[in-house]
Amino acid sequence: MDKRIYYLYVVCGASLWGLISLFTYSLADCGISPGSIVVIRSFGASALLFAIFFVKDSTLIKIDLRDIKYFIGTGIISFVLFNYCLFTSMKTCSAAISVVLLYTAPIFVMLMSAILFREKMTAQKICALILAVAGCALVTGITGSINGTPLGLMCGLGSGFFYALYSIFGRYALEKYRPVTVTLYTFLFAAIGSVPLIRLNELCTGLSQPKGIINALLIVCISTVSPFLLYTKGLSGIESGTASILATAEPAVGVMVSVFILHQPLTVSGIIGILLILLGVIAININFGRK
Repeated sequence: MDKRIYYLYVVCGASLWGLISLFTYSLADCGISPGSIVVIRSFGASALLFAIFFVKDSTLIKIDLRDIKYFIGTGIISFVLFNYCLFTSMKTCSAAISVVLLYTAPIFVMLMSAILFREKMTAQKICALILAVAGCALVTGITGSINGTPLGLMCGLGSGFFYALYSIFGRYALEKYRPVTVTLYTFLFAAIGSVPLIRLNELCTGLSQPKGIINALLIVCISTVSPFLLYTKGLSGIESGTASILATAEPAVGVMVSVFILHQPLTVSGIIGILLILLGVIAININFGRK
């Protein structure tokens, strides 16, 4: 298969992730809180993916019960908390700022890997860190007017931190299991971990509206399951570093949705900050020794 097809899979998957704010704000309009959106996304994706792969290849569902600890990390500590922080941030900040702060995750991964796995901090990584920190300062408005509430900005950075933990916990899980299996059980434990966030009255009221049902289905199918399948397919044909660079389509699409569809304001300093963060992410993943 032409390698460009795999590039397209990754870009399409990342772009679908970038559309998530459309469905998040629509669900919020139906009276559904960030916690309940986490419940919808976790339970919906878990049920759909297990149904798909139970039919396609049931061997992918088998794991050793002793490895549950890894999926508690990827599902509950990472997925549930990063989603809750992301949706809370979107409630008080623009989608552009929330999505880009989520994308500070590779910077957190780099720092934690240096501490936990003794990975070397090269000049390239330090340069990426400086770009990302400068970008965050501009995006959050530390250097001028604040672009959102302090809680929203902290939750935005929190989403990046907890999203980064997926790579840390996932690194251990991937030593024994295929990426598909890790993701399946991540969603399952995310569903279990989101049980305390369930508000039946709120969910029943919100999902009794056609708008609520439609957007709940869209956030599960369009911005959760489909991008996972596309991104995983893309990874089967290209290097993970290349995929990480192509995945910057996610915040790029998120910013465009925020500005052009949701008509949320974005300052010049915010735009510069977004570009610096994306440059930092790209700088981490570029291999200058390879064409």
